[in-house]
Amino acid sequence: MYYIHGFYKIKKLSNYKKNQQEIKNFFISKSVRGTLIISPEGINGTIAGKKINLNKCINLIKKKFSISSFDNQNISKCQFQPFYRAKVKIKKEVVPIGLKLNDKQKKKGKYINPSEWNKLIKRKNVILIDVRKPFEYKVGTFKRAINPNVDSFRKFPKYFNKLKKNKDIAMFCTGGVRCEKASNYLKSKGFQNIYQLNGGILNYLNIINKGKSLWKGECFVFDNRVSLKHKLQLGSYSMCRACRMPISSFHKKSKKYNEGITCPYCFDKLTKFQKDRFAMRQKQIIAAKKLKKDHIFQKENH
Repeated sequence: MYYIHGFYKIKKLSNYKKNQQEIKNFFISKSVRGTLIISPEGINGTIAGKKINLNKCINLIKKKFSISSFDNQNISKCQFQPFYRAKVKIKKEVVPIGLKLNDKQKKKGKYINPSEWNKLIKRKNVILIDVRKPFEYKVGTFKRAINPNVDSFRKFPKYFNKLKKNKDIAMFCTGGVRCEKASNYLKSKGFQNIYQLNGGILNYLNIINKGKSLWKGECFVFDNRVSLKHKLQLGSYSMCRACRMPISSFHKKSKKYNEGITCPYCFDKLTKFQKDRFAMRQKQIIAAKKLKKDHIFQKENH
């Protein structure tokens, strides 16, 4: 059993670059994989491994950055390792939007716990915004949620600037960190009534029972689990190995779907050379499955 730990901390870091290689080497030594982003304004990561080794990596991160607790975190389980390798990246921001954060700014937004979220978003005067990418919205979202149709988080300021400052705005994302950036941007522009789902969608799905939930669909995650359902159970989506878009059983019925090679999203965009290359890779994946070896797309083995 593998444990997956998602977390972030908004905190001013000074010598943030010096720990990059040491942390990565420690991840590798403990067979822990995933991505950790380190920036001057804090850290953001999702890593996975066996429980004991994962906890050792989390403790190292906290020690190196003098963190007593994360701003938000989520923990789930999986039968397979959902990441291919360990990555420790240095970035200018934890999530790129063009606004620097510090730990004094982070509490300006109003955090709404999952138990109070339904009551808030049922209010007719509340504008509910999904601050994720359009393809994430299609996999699943909250009832009444608006899809800004913004393909890059850097482009969100242009969308936000069209909103009226006297409106009540509720926003949500996967784990909460994108909302930290978005809510602080809106606050910096004079918006007052900004609400964000504490802990993000994953926290909501983990706490709220399906029968009382206002969530429809599944939640896309950026690893080989692809999507999660209530109680953070493994979802039904797969990932196209050509374009890495999430694909459902409906997509697989299309004539443009060829496992490991094309899907309806990319069939008309790929060249013959690319399709031939993906076909060769698919043969290698099939061979790895027969030999029960690890490969980058393991979900379909389970």
